[in-house]
Amino acid sequence: MNRDLIKNLAIGGGIVALALAASYARSQGLIEPETTTRIVIVAIGLMVVWMGNRIPKTFAPSAGARKAQRVAAWSLVIGGLIYTAAFAFAPMDVAIFLGCGAVGAALVITFAYCLTLRSRARAA
Repeated sequence: MNRDLIKNLAIGGGIVALALAASYARSQGLIEPETTTRIVIVAIGLMVVWMGNRIPKTFAPSAGARKAQRVAAWSLVIGGLIYTAAFAFAPMDVAIFLGCGAVGAALVITFAYCLTLRSRARAA
């Protein structure tokens, strides 16, 4: 099996195990329900950061693709860090707006940059 697939499945399994452990701790009265939610969401944010960090390490067939990968990596890492920090420290209603907005903005920035590269390539 592909090593990247195994790593991704392991991370997904780790997040599920973390969610189950946090749910068990909540049912035992060790942590509050909001803390359970925050633990899992912060883990997902860290996964976004990790995936963004891995993007430029993958093969890209052209210089334009490498440029797009760098922008995607930077935007997802920064968006993921904002998402993680928001859900770790901000009130929940602010964290939802700020965290999801940061990841959404990262995706929009990446998509817009790819469209810009495409239009430049067609013009040349």
